[in-house]
Amino acid sequence: MTDFKLWMEFEVVDPDSWDKENDFANIRVDLPDGRHYGLNIWTFKFFETAINDDIKKKNSLNGQYLIPPDLFVKELTRNCIQQAISDLLKMGDLEKVLNPTVLNKTNDLD
Repeated sequence: MTDFKLWMEFEVVDPDSWDKENDFANIRVDLPDGRHYGLNIWTFKFFETAINDDIKKKNSLNGQYLIPPDLFVKELTRNCIQQAISDLLKMGDLEKVLNPTVLNKTNDLD
């Protein structure tokens, strides 16, 4: 399934204030079958920015770890994100493709 609608925070909330190569944003993916996904997306460059910010603010044990977003992309543009989501949907359901380890059943932990 590659038919979907996208709502992207950076297109709606103060569109001129985003750095398309070094920023993060929320998006919503709506599928025709009624499923909806809210995703936190970071650019590759923002990954480094987030680490440096944690070190500076002494968060995450002074930058020793970082809780990642749902998806990394090269840039915050409709084209880049639309292509990424389309490709991911070709692989399967987003909840299984993006981070399948989070979906482990609780009985798997026993």
